[in-house]
Amino acid sequence: MVEAGVVEAMAAFIVTCYRNGETSGLEEALSVLHLVRNPSSAETKLLLTENDQIIDALVWVLGQDFDNHASVKSHAVSVMKTIVETASSDVMGRLKPEFFERIVSVLREGIPRQGMNTALQVMLEACSWGRNRVMMVEAGAVFQLVELEFGSPEKKSSELVLGVLVHLCSCADGRAQLLSHAAGVALITNRLLQVSPATDDRALLILSLICKFSGTRPVLEEMLRVGVFSKLCRVIQGDSAYYLKDKAKEILSEHSRVWKNSPCMEVSNLNLLNR
Repeated sequence: MVEAGVVEAMAAFIVTCYRNGETSGLEEALSVLHLVRNPSSAETKLLLTENDQIIDALVWVLGQDFDNHASVKSHAVSVMKTIVETASSDVMGRLKPEFFERIVSVLREGIPRQGMNTALQVMLEACSWGRNRVMMVEAGAVFQLVELEFGSPEKKSSELVLGVLVHLCSCADGRAQLLSHAAGVALITNRLLQVSPATDDRALLILSLICKFSGTRPVLEEMLRVGVFSKLCRVIQGDSAYYLKDKAKEILSEHSRVWKNSPCMEVSNLNLLNR
């Protein structure tokens, strides 16, 4: 179908619907593009060259109401993923705030697991650009990702959520949003040693960023209260990879005087701070 120009034709149809504000036939066109799972990089670049409004059109689709909205929007984010994976730096650097606002909205509304993971992959791909990270934070992505992770996710979803959060917590506003969520730090702590080595790595990076750049006394006391440092001690004492143990030791050493003087720190863990 790619060779026959179907991808190009469907993309052009979607852009036309966007320009005319019409939704008739959109579901079918998106379904066709979704089924063409691996169009070549050259074909994808052709979509962006000849249909320079395709991303705007897909963002518009995410804001429309459909009878079968979960399926339609899942297919739309699937097409987005195909595009962003091969888009040039220029294209990725020109994404608009509405792009991220719509993706966050779709995650909030709820779509099937596969579509949700695809939306997370789109966000993760876009995180390489600082401007995009700022727009995600402004769109409320941090709060929504924490809420999403509470919804009994599976391994892949957790890895993606924490992967995006690592990038967003590199921004001061992103860390502030995570800390403002009543269960933000507790959630990250809970995922440590519970899901996979990949989530362990990302959870430790997030905790490290918080300690290093946002480690005020109230924040550190909250981390102690929810068991962050007991969990770090378990990482050191367990069979985690050496680089994870080193990261945990680094976090513990960062504010060791605070931990040592806290009644929340278990006596059995104090020796680890002196090593």
